[in-house]
Amino acid sequence: MKKSEIKLFFIFALLMATTIAISNFLVQFPLNHFGLETILTYGAFTYPVTFLITDLSNRSLGKICAKKIVYIGFLFGILLTLFFSINFSDLISIRIAIGSGLAFLTAQILDVHIFDGLRKKTWFVAPIVSSTIGSLVDTFLFFFIAFYNTGAPWISLAFGDFSVKILMALLMLIPFRLLLKRIKNFTEYTPKTSSI
Repeated sequence: MKKSEIKLFFIFALLMATTIAISNFLVQFPLNHFGLETILTYGAFTYPVTFLITDLSNRSLGKICAKKIVYIGFLFGILLTLFFSINFSDLISIRIAIGSGLAFLTAQILDVHIFDGLRKKTWFVAPIVSSTIGSLVDTFLFFFIAFYNTGAPWISLAFGDFSVKILMALLMLIPFRLLLKRIKNFTEYTPKTSSI
């Protein structure tokens, strides 16, 4: 691995961990506007970025590195979540952490494999298909584990969350395409040596 690829690997891992921690915090807060409080949480807007990070790392560094970024992001994300978001006297908060962890790992590893299998198709096929399937798995697992039998409207929250994830997956195609070229330039860049 080149030095620029190692640097990129750590950038992706840091971005993944940060996005997970922010999303795990924001999922606790319903969107109290436009009558959406039983359908949507703020976490629905940040979490889809994890699929963008996974897909970018898969495309630029390969399947094995993408899986490592998922694992590293998971570990640091959970640690940050435990430190900043978990109230250990609140069962819902603990269930959110467990649900988030299981759903994240399952969905992201699934995303890596689906993306890798579709990588030779037109540029947008792999990210949209892998993100859609990963989002579906992630949404069902998370909301079932975190909120089933709690009185929270978890089915409507899951439906709202999945709808936003699909919208965000479509919107993420724009930065995906734009960032791919920048990442390629970054990893191919080799500084000129002085002739002195």
